[in-house]
Amino acid sequence: MLQRSSHAIMIVDFRGWKRVQYEDFALIYDMLMSDIDYEGWSSHIHGRIKSNNSEAEKILEMACGTGSISVNMAQLGYNVTAFDLSDEMLSIAYKKALDAGLKIRFLNQDMRSINVEDEFDAVICLCDSINYITNKEDLIQIFKWVYNHLSHTGIFIFDINSSYKLKNIIGNNTFTYNEEDAAYIWENNLTDEKTVEFFITFFIREGILYRRFEEFHTEKIYESNEIQGMLKEAGFASIEMNEAYTYYRAKDDSERISFCCKK
Repeated sequence: MLQRSSHAIMIVDFRGWKRVQYEDFALIYDMLMSDIDYEGWSSHIHGRIKSNNSEAEKILEMACGTGSISVNMAQLGYNVTAFDLSDEMLSIAYKKALDAGLKIRFLNQDMRSINVEDEFDAVICLCDSINYITNKEDLIQIFKWVYNHLSHTGIFIFDINSSYKLKNIIGNNTFTYNEEDAAYIWENNLTDEKTVEFFITFFIREGILYRRFEEFHTEKIYESNEIQGMLKEAGFASIEMNEAYTYYRAKDDSERISFCCKK
């Protein structure tokens, strides 16, 4: 474990993967994700769920982050349970729900050790959270858990950063972002273990000064047919792969691939 006391940055080696846990990132997460069409994604998922089962009510969102999708789905009338590993992310998610006058059950849990006994009409997991599960056996167990906790007409919807994107766009490249209140340098390392390591240095404005902190993430490169095989092993009989959250079939150069899975 490496800890830097200046801003409570922690890199933890946990069951074969590394995760950065810190309060700073939760506070700027929504700014970094501002290009995500949460409303469009929520509308698409809502359509998928209702076309599969018009009576669907109960939804579970895994790795919900700051709760933007959870709030949208609750506003669409669903009974939403959501969990995330980060207490800081959940605090922001809870405030969003409170401000919107919504009742959402938020839980602090890890996808690899889920402790929820309910049955759901739909389980969703967005924003390439699946790529953060770097151990294949862990991912198979997650898929099996989802299968066992879906109703008989249930649907499982999730997405991944595609192999094409992680290898050819993110790869070993460096990206920068520079605005008045925030800036970052994002360096990437494509490893031999079919993972991409993200090293991001942030500069966040506080008054007339900028505070620096760092982030480290690892995403696993999964081929679409590899994911499909694991889903079949978990028991799913119907698996559809699409270009992001659309009805267009995924292509070789799709950057985000969504999966729609049924028993």
